[in-house]
This record gives sequence, C-alpha cells and structure tokens, in this order.
Amino acid sequence: MLAEASTVQEIEREFAMMTKRRVNAAIILADGFFLQESRSIAAQALKHRLPSISQLREYVEAGGLMSYGPNSVDNFRRAATYVDKILKGAKAGDLPFEQPTRYSLVINHKTAKALGLTIPQAPLNQAGEMIE
Repeated sequence: MLAEASTVQEIEREFAMMTKRRVNAAIILADGFFLQESRSIAAQALKHRLPSISQLREYVEAGGLMSYGPNSVDNFRRAATYVDKILKGAKAGDLPFEQPTRYSLVINHKTAKALGLTIPQAPLNQAGEMIE
C-alpha cells in the first residue's frame, strides 16, 4: 500500500488506513516534510504498532524503529569537495557522479521494546548505533 501525506492530519489518517488494511510495516521515504515530521510519524507508527524504517537517521532519533541509509556526514563532506572544485573553476558537468560508499544501520532499542519486538542478533551486530 502506498500512503501519501503532506499534513500531520494526513499522516494520522494514513497510519489509521494502514492499520485497517493490516499492513505489517512501514517504509518512510527520505523527504523534507517527513524529516520535519519525524516525531509525528514515529509516534503514529508506535500508536498503530507498525515497525518502521527510514533512510534518515533522524527518524530513529525521533522515535522510529530503525534507519538504513547513506552516512549523511560523509555525504556532506564529499559534497563540500565538489563545491571547492567548482569554486576553483571546475565545470559541474565535468565532475564525476558519485554514489554513497558508507551506509549506517541505526536501531532504536526503546521503540523495538515498546513494539514487543526482539531484534535478531545479526542486525544488532551490523548496527552502527543503538539508540536506547
């Protein structure tokens, strides 16, 4: 099921609909609005007892279950080198396209416990960080 929201009320409505349709989990896309409303989304996921994952680490900090995605700090550092090259005269179109090379798995242990989930040992071993 695809759910779309652009207001807090729509977030609430979509989570209620997911519960009604017996959705088993939610994937929260990386989006400016969803980042801004991470707390609301995490609260709705917990209220409706839906495990959830996002690409954004901030979602886990706001109470979401887990995130897996590119390391944001590393990406900003790499972007800064591009800015430096462009300011020194390089043409943006001539610079190679780069993809992230480091990904981080972050798990919110408190949220897992609240959902009644036991995270298997393999993901726990791979997690770059556990938030309590």
